[in-house]
Amino acid sequence: MTTLESIAGGATAGTLYGVGVGPGDVRYMTLRAAGLVSTVDTVAFFAKRGQEGNARRIVAPLMADGRNELRLEYPVTDEIPASDPAYRSAIAGFYATSADALAAELQAGRSVGLLAEGDPFFYGSFMHMWRRLSERFPVEVVPGVTGMSGCWTRANTPITWGDDVLTVMPGTLTEDALVERLSRSDASVIMKIGRNFAKVKRAVEAAGLTGRAVYVERGTMQAERVMPLAEQSGEIGPYFAMVLIPGEGRRL
Repeated sequence: MTTLESIAGGATAGTLYGVGVGPGDVRYMTLRAAGLVSTVDTVAFFAKRGQEGNARRIVAPLMADGRNELRLEYPVTDEIPASDPAYRSAIAGFYATSADALAAELQAGRSVGLLAEGDPFFYGSFMHMWRRLSERFPVEVVPGVTGMSGCWTRANTPITWGDDVLTVMPGTLTEDALVERLSRSDASVIMKIGRNFAKVKRAVEAAGLTGRAVYVERGTMQAERVMPLAEQSGEIGPYFAMVLIPGEGRRL
């Protein structure tokens, strides 16, 4: 009988795995990712202070009792702007100590699966660990379904047609920068909404794209919400929200 481990492959001692856990629904994880969650010696994950950690929540159905876990807790998240020197100092220090904690596990000969929401190489904290550790230890990166892919699928919204060019941008950009990029893009995804929601909504309107814009909150997760951007109000959105503006390219 074929088993998940025989298909997905096991973990190698002393290796760091960047495990993409997908957009939120555990069923959208790859076989390789699910297999590693079950076989690595240590499951590591980032989490906001006082919260479970979204990546850890996603893999909960795959976690047996007694697994060795390493929780890496952010000192700050969106409480202060990323451009603030205090934020940069706190996060840089946090990434340094997190890398040290992972290195200790690897030096002890343990395999470590560091969970990453979506894909590890797409706006992920894993990349900061990869930069610090990839020259010292073996590293395997396991790609995952991105959050934006999960969102446009759940919104039943094809994002690019024909020769459409897709632009992905963070909501942390200035309003003028958002308007400029939106105005010259065929199709767009705006991520990192959160406290930037009101600014993002104004930028979409200024670019004349409100009629095409779709708001997706917690795509593929519990409490998922999908609606036209024009119908979503307020100044602040959740962290797991994005705005989709589908292209209108060649259709046959």
